[in-house]
Amino acid sequence: MGIGLSEYLIIALVMLILFGPNKLPELGRAFGKMLHEFKKGTRGIMDDDTSTGVKEQPVSEPATQSTVVTPQEKKPVDSRRLPD
Repeated sequence: MGIGLSEYLIIALVMLILFGPNKLPELGRAFGKMLHEFKKGTRGIMDDDTSTGVKEQPVSEPATQSTVVTPQEKKPVDSRRLPD
């Protein structure tokens, strides 16, 4: 379910009524500048991580004694219950 053309038109109409035709271009420019600065900032963060060679190490679980279940040890399934 995405936003269709009619929903975009309703949103544009509401914004036009709320802010007026003179204010909308200013709001659009301000939003564009904000988005550009956000992208530039996140790109800088990503570049810093890769340029310094910092890589995330996967977290491993502590070693524990594992138990192997053989077919003879399995419990019979009750057909009246759903499995967990």
